[in-house]
Amino acid sequence: MTTIKNVVLVHGGFVDGSGWQGVYDDLARDGFNVRIVQNPTLSLDGDVAATRRVLDALDEPAVLVGHSYGGVVVSQAGTHPNVAVLVYIAAFAPDKGESVSTLIADPPAGAPVPPILPPSDGLLYLDRDKFHEAFAADLPARLAAFMADAQVPWGVDALNGAVTEPAWRHRPSWYLVSTEDRMIPPAAQRSMAQRAGSSVVEVIGSHAVYVSQPAAVAEVIRQAAT
Repeated sequence: MTTIKNVVLVHGGFVDGSGWQGVYDDLARDGFNVRIVQNPTLSLDGDVAATRRVLDALDEPAVLVGHSYGGVVVSQAGTHPNVAVLVYIAAFAPDKGESVSTLIADPPAGAPVPPILPPSDGLLYLDRDKFHEAFAADLPARLAAFMADAQVPWGVDALNGAVTEPAWRHRPSWYLVSTEDRMIPPAAQRSMAQRAGSSVVEVIGSHAVYVSQPAAVAEVIRQAAT
């Protein structure tokens, strides 16, 4: 088997690419060529364009990885010819015509509701006081507070951006389910993974599993790369 050496990491809403540092360090030590997309997170089209620019610069196939809303981005951008395999990390994996807003429209009874504040000037934020519990329950309180105060505004247009042709219909995929996730219910993660035909790995962790357990996330990416 040939191991794919390029990895492109795509972050989700409310955060930036710096949260991937632990995963980056782990993979880079193994000789992977890792690139991190800095999404504007204002619109799906803008984030797909940012991701495709990174993919355009590669001369060999890549593993394209998305966390949370980043799963929508990789579902749309992943038809790029330089993408060999997709990896979803506690991520949305929408089908044609679906967006984050449609996927979260009817939460199951008893499921935790993400503490998203009402939009302001077309931008969304998580309630700072509820960020730790909802997004990053397995991180130290001080780090979660920093992430809450360093939030990147998430555009309503990104929330409503719909996928036109999901890449998982054309590429093999892996999915890491975060079993203690309070942003995307684990049952919803499993359902999306099954629909996409993904190889599934489950990890005990919060929505911020890519920060709290970078070694486990990196291991899933390694498996996808082979």
